[in-house]
Amino acid sequence: MSGATPATGGTAPSVPIGVVTVSDRAFRGIYDDKGGPGIEAALARILLTPWHPLRRLVPDERPEIEAALRELADEGGCPLIVTTGGTGPAPRDVTPEATEAVCDRMLPGFGELMRAVSLRAVPTAILSRQTAGTRGRSLIVNLPGKASAIAECLDAVFPAIPYCIDLIGGPRLDAEPAVCVAFRPKGA
Repeated sequence: MSGATPATGGTAPSVPIGVVTVSDRAFRGIYDDKGGPGIEAALARILLTPWHPLRRLVPDERPEIEAALRELADEGGCPLIVTTGGTGPAPRDVTPEATEAVCDRMLPGFGELMRAVSLRAVPTAILSRQTAGTRGRSLIVNLPGKASAIAECLDAVFPAIPYCIDLIGGPRLDAEPAVCVAFRPKGA
């Protein structure tokens, strides 16, 4: 029931979703990117709307993160861009700063909820600096870099994502109700 295959025939067009892994080591090939595939697996489980990933793998370099986010929003037309990695307190963890630099508006509630959910599993969740914001008609959400936390955090915030994308003028995203009950006001 994955929406990860492009639509064919008379069905709705496939929606591009940006998937950005921020990792020096994965970028250099020291280890395989597990974060990007983790995001894609979570989205495949959640989304009913046909979609396809636009993948980016970048090092922990603020200019490169910013460039990837701008390109996916402005040229790729992604209504949703999800990042993984670079959200901790280490000096090279600059994903939140890059996100803030490219966004028009910040949505701190996303990070607050993700930290609250993660605190149930690990006390170090308070060190995480995930955030979210909008750039034009794109919602950018920072997830943690740990593969096991990706689905947990995305599951927590996804109920608000489709309506947020509605509000900023993006395409309608529908979630699998058995997995995620996306909130929309009556009549929306």
